[in-house]
Amino acid sequence: MTNLKTRGFYYKVYSYLPVIILFISVLNEFDFNYLNLEYFAFNFPFILIFYFTIKEIKNFDYLLVFLAGLINDTVVGLPLGISSLSYMLICIATSYFRNITIRPNQIKDWFYFLFIISLINSITYSILTLFFSYNLILMDYLVNTFFTFLFYIIFVNIFKYYIKGLND
Repeated sequence: MTNLKTRGFYYKVYSYLPVIILFISVLNEFDFNYLNLEYFAFNFPFILIFYFTIKEIKNFDYLLVFLAGLINDTVVGLPLGISSLSYMLICIATSYFRNITIRPNQIKDWFYFLFIISLINSITYSILTLFFSYNLILMDYLVNTFFTFLFYIIFVNIFKYYIKGLND
């Protein structure tokens, strides 16, 4: 098996691509408000963190995920640590699920993802409304959870090509 030194610089960048995309997505905070779509939102970092934690990619470090959460809080304007808590809870739940799963199945992963993001969004909603007195609309969180759940299966098929290219 060849190591990273013999594969070169491009392979190193390619192996860190999920982390780079995570940081770009939290810095960008891409939104569909300018398209006048009232009820459309999804959380791409949740999809990215869940998938690459469940596949146990060695360059997808939890410290980098935590830092991405801090950056997301700064960009969005949330109290510092809310997104980091959400991201780390996804990492913990996903690593637990990965360890108890005997035979991985994409459909089981998909529904476990729905459970996890529903739990994370409800915890985030509760913390922001109870402790920080944010006026949040619950319908926005439900729409976000629904579309994140739907888009997971699409991005999983895209990420499979990345994993295939990483292993070749």
